[in-house]
Amino acid sequence: MTIITVCYNASKTIANTITSVISQDYENLEYMVIDGKSSDNSLEIINQYQDGISQLISEPDKGMYDALNKGIQMATGEIVGMLNADDFYVDEHVVSDMVQAMSSGPGYESGYADLYYVDNKNTDKVIRKWKSGRYKREKFKQGWMPPHPTFFLRKEAYEKYGDFNLDFRSAADYELMLRMLYKHQLKAAYLPRTIVKMRLGGMSNASLLNRLKANREDRKAWKINDLKPGPLTLTFKPLRKLMQYL
Repeated sequence: MTIITVCYNASKTIANTITSVISQDYENLEYMVIDGKSSDNSLEIINQYQDGISQLISEPDKGMYDALNKGIQMATGEIVGMLNADDFYVDEHVVSDMVQAMSSGPGYESGYADLYYVDNKNTDKVIRKWKSGRYKREKFKQGWMPPHPTFFLRKEAYEKYGDFNLDFRSAADYELMLRMLYKHQLKAAYLPRTIVKMRLGGMSNASLLNRLKANREDRKAWKINDLKPGPLTLTFKPLRKLMQYL
């Protein structure tokens, strides 16, 4: 198992992310941190945990997805997961539980779980609950997607079907999961519990303008994969986010 964290000027949160990974009870864990040449003291903080980090890279990149692709290409684990620098695992059993879920039946090439959006300062305060539910392929046409920070994929799937498409600014995660799960119909295991807390925010949700841009990228994700969304797919997708506040 490989976990990849990418960061850039994340000094306020990176320690929380790292400790949540290195405290996992799964023994065969490779942990990679890809830093985009931070100008704050992120690297100084990261180096305090070097005993728990398998590989650290600090160099300029073309953004989050470019950094993730670097990690994917170097990963040696059979399964690859990602945890961003403002997210953290809820307990020490997350990785072992996901490995068990993906081993619970034949042919599971991916896995995902539930996620909480939490307050930036008080991470015990849950703002939004993302309960994924069991995967059915047709759900994508209803605006469904798994929460990306909970998404795990076998390395061989990346090797066969490609990694993140850098033509996308904010929806590369959606395009990748659409490509893997819907287009290539990879089998997905659902772990029915919350495994990640994500601090509220994010590029695609920061403003109405960004949400409109993200919606255009969602449409592009279907088009470049030669897929046709349903008539209300791109309307249902943001509405699903609103329902998570209830």
